[in-house]
Amino acid sequence: QLQLVESGGGSVQPGGSLILSCAGSGITLANYAIAWFRQAPGKEREGVSCISISGDLGNYAASVKGRFTISRDKSKNTVDLQMESLKPEDTAVYSCAARYSCYGGSWEYWGQGTQVTVSA
Repeated sequence: QLQLVESGGGSVQPGGSLILSCAGSGITLANYAIAWFRQAPGKEREGVSCISISGDLGNYAASVKGRFTISRDKSKNTVDLQMESLKPEDTAVYSCAARYSCYGGSWEYWGQGTQVTVSA
């Protein structure tokens, strides 16, 4: 079955760090632009970051720029989201998605999501 699988979520105190990982099962992530999204309770889904197929381009939402870093590990077939200086407002379900480009088209694959909770 072709799918994306997220891992690495959990609970952390404000100021803490987490690394989320998006793994491809039956999907070679190097052939896709991969994005991370998040959705907090009662809020719309928000695009957090996207990395291009080449890996040269990483886009970030203004709310996470300077704190989050997206990267590829082709040997592991994963795309990681390193999150630092976490804030309570970062609390959400984080999901990854794959498509041809960061800039257009339909997202072809989605993961189930992983919960991130930031609280004291």
